[in-house]
Amino acid sequence: MSLRARITSPEENGATGEDSHLVVTYRAKLLEEIDLAEMSALAAADRRTRLERVLGHIISREGPVLSTVERAQLIRRVVDEALGLGILEPLLEDASITEIMVNGPDQIFVERGGRVEQLPMRFGSHDQLMQTIERIVSTVNRRVDESNPMVDARLPSGERVNVIIPPLSLTGATLTIRRFPRAFTLNEMLNFGSLDEQMVLLLSALVQAKFNIIVSGATGTGKTTLLNALSGLIPEGERIITIEDSAELQLQQAHVIRLESRPANVEGKGHISIRDLVRNSLRMRPDRIVVGEVRGGESLDMLQAMSTGHDGSLATVHANNAEDALMRLQTLASMSEIKIPFEALHDQINSAVDVIVQLTRHADGSRRITEIAVLDSHGSDAYRIVSAVRFKARPMDADGRIRGAFQYFPLPRRVAERLYMANQPIPQAFGVAESEEQLLTREAK
Repeated sequence: MSLRARITSPEENGATGEDSHLVVTYRAKLLEEIDLAEMSALAAADRRTRLERVLGHIISREGPVLSTVERAQLIRRVVDEALGLGILEPLLEDASITEIMVNGPDQIFVERGGRVEQLPMRFGSHDQLMQTIERIVSTVNRRVDESNPMVDARLPSGERVNVIIPPLSLTGATLTIRRFPRAFTLNEMLNFGSLDEQMVLLLSALVQAKFNIIVSGATGTGKTTLLNALSGLIPEGERIITIEDSAELQLQQAHVIRLESRPANVEGKGHISIRDLVRNSLRMRPDRIVVGEVRGGESLDMLQAMSTGHDGSLATVHANNAEDALMRLQTLASMSEIKIPFEALHDQINSAVDVIVQLTRHADGSRRITEIAVLDSHGSDAYRIVSAVRFKARPMDADGRIRGAFQYFPLPRRVAERLYMANQPIPQAFGVAESEEQLLTREAK
């Protein structure tokens, strides 16, 4: 097999056999010729440029005769192994990939356009995969070994990383990288078919009028993407505090404070939780609080903030529908060390949550807002969730796509009056329900 074939073929990506030896050999030669102290003082881009130049000289002096393309590919592979994440580097540069899943050294899957596919590439060995993992976790001062076999981390470029290794993983070291999502506006999401123009107008009015909004959905439905788009509707001049496990939100306003939780260090100390940050944010004079995801006792602090003057707050939660989202919040709030009866938590949610936006990922990989619902109950009333928008899907088309139509319903009078007082127009498609009986009749249907 020619060198060009080895470089470009799936087998090459596994870095095995003769090709593996070639990459390892030139990596060793490269490390022999560079000054590590000098390299560490350079910026990342300059470091790569310097390595590529030095390796080019080595290949010219000692290596086989290569075409321009072969030479560039070999240099790229060796530098990726020496400096980057090896065979994962091209995947991280591919904008169409949203998730990278490594199931042991022999299986690499990616998600593109909502669909998961296996790639014809693999790591050369378990050791090579572990070297890549250790390089990732070392950038955030973490370690992974048998005594600490699970790690969450974030790459300097923002990608979220999860690692789990044997003995917990029976398939070998497993690495999952979720790409840093690009910030989309609601109008861009409109072009994707995730919502329509009337929904853009409604969501814009709700954010401007400072409704507390919960974005709900399962894993991979695009909750963070929508949360980022909604936050873009917050007026300039407001003081916004974002709180996340891994900083992903990319707000464009001028007055934004970004807070990120911190895991414990190798001694098990220094842990700063989302709850700690939510509590601290209340002392920072926020106009809006945006929580990337509530998943524990911090939901109680978030609910208390929403119901005590911090209107217009935004958060996400894992749930399959609007009703589940409320029950999930109630359960999470009960996980606080402050023991509060479920009935009191119920009343707190009725006071705090105004709107639930439900996201769904369909079988064809598309992501849509499938419901915009308002919470029209008060105090100790049973939760009364009133839909303003629902997506009615049709059976999958012959081309494998899910299509359907958005259905609109009148807004509860309480919601309409609040929009009116905030000088926000009610989109033409919605209107106002004449009475509570009209809402109850509609929901019963």
